Amino acid sequence: MSKRVKLIVAYDGTNYCGWQMQDNGITVEQVLNEELTRLLGEEIKIIGASRTDSGVHALGNVAVFDTETRIPPDKISFALNQRLPDDIRITNSCEVADDFHPRYCDTIKTYEYNIWNNKFPNPIVRLYSKFVYYHLDMEKMEKAAAYLVGKHDFIAFSSPRTQVENTVRTVTEISFRKEGNMITMRIKGDGFLYNMVRIIMGTLLKCGMGMYEPEYVKEILESKDRKKAAPKAEACGLTLVGIEYL
Repeated sequence: MSKRVKLIVAYDGTNYCGWQMQDNGITVEQVLNEELTRLLGEEIKIIGASRTDSGVHALGNVAVFDTETRIPPDKISFALNQRLPDDIRITNSCEVADDFHPRYCDTIKTYEYNIWNNKFPNPIVRLYSKFVYYHLDMEKMEKAAAYLVGKHDFIAFSSPRTQVENTVRTVTEISFRKEGNMITMRIKGDGFLYNMVRIIMGTLLKCGMGMYEPEYVKEILESKDRKKAAPKAEACGLTLVGIEYL
């Protein structure tokens, strides 16, 4: 009898062209499909909750697949991890209802973006943070971020490739913490448009550098004009921390 299995997936996105299957390079989805197919002896096509971009990392992406295997769902993670490359790991596997779909449920997604703010880059964290040598005024960044919290049309903070009709999203939190030279932005919401978090980060960095006043973020939001916002920040600083199903 077929059953639906949910995976919690962690990965270093450095060597992958994102999550979603594509022709121009290897993706996380491709690796999981291939290794699950070999493990279970049946063709597997997983469905992912978040289609992270090339170079973006994850600690808690979610995926599901249907299988007729007799392997207990909670043991699939252990068996699959024996086959996966070192930069992809399944941190949990369990059976879920047959109608559970990771993208069509109410969720809260949490992302973090890391900035190494120092005069010189740090080679140890270069794959997991953006290097910024300008002084950053965190108070200005926090003030600017406050304009983005709430329910808004975020089309000005999305790339033109956004293929959704509804560009309204609810951001429930944007916060910052500083540990040494590392500044981390945490952003939570019910969903994010294509490149939305990276464009928000790029824009808030401009505020921190003094290039934009915090109030300009409100103007960008109300304009619905992508050209008014800053370029997107590099993918390497972004991590999908987790997805909470409500």
